[in-house]
Amino acid sequence: MTSIIKETQSIKEAVTFINAIDVNKFSRLISRIIQKLHLKGERTFSEEEEEKLQAALSLDKNALNLVLETSAFILEQAVYHNVKPASLQQQLEMVHLTPEKAEVFSQTWATTGPELVEKLKCNLFAPKKLEYVGWQLNLQMAQSSHARLKSPSAVLQLGLQGEDSEILGILLLLPLTKELELATGCCTVQENVFVEFNHQQLLDLYNKLEIVQGQLDSLT
Repeated sequence: MTSIIKETQSIKEAVTFINAIDVNKFSRLISRIIQKLHLKGERTFSEEEEEKLQAALSLDKNALNLVLETSAFILEQAVYHNVKPASLQQQLEMVHLTPEKAEVFSQTWATTGPELVEKLKCNLFAPKKLEYVGWQLNLQMAQSSHARLKSPSAVLQLGLQGEDSEILGILLLLPLTKELELATGCCTVQENVFVEFNHQQLLDLYNKLEIVQGQLDSLT
């Protein structure tokens, strides 16, 4: 049996948090995630709902985000590989998810998976290609009364190219500026996206990229 879930560091951390969640609360959480999974670019939970979830599940913001993203990743892998519910449960137990939590995934996938697959078939996906990445560091001084305080940030320049003139938002809801250049004589759109990160946002991005890397590794 080919494993669709590899035990990366992010998966290990997420499994620890998931195993500590009450099974009934986790079941409701997974049901909400799979209902929203086909809506790319839309948050599964509002900010207010996430704050309530942090309290209800005894998780901080970063831990909750890791649980939500990992759970969505597991369900996405189930879609991509068209895995059977029993096989999904077995593979999740292999990465040390408790049997009851693995069963939550399996049962949710068995009952809602076919509907999710049909919804995903209806979605149009027109990705843009990342042509280059540039970056620079900024250091903003605080007010004169606190002259020793400094606020560092990083700015990434992402050069995107696609054949769709509709400009899509990327990297969740981070502040960004766009510069568009239409290639002469064709419908190709070249787009420069500048995204500014503070330290915590850059760390969140790194964690997301690690999950993406895990997804890519699972397909090779």
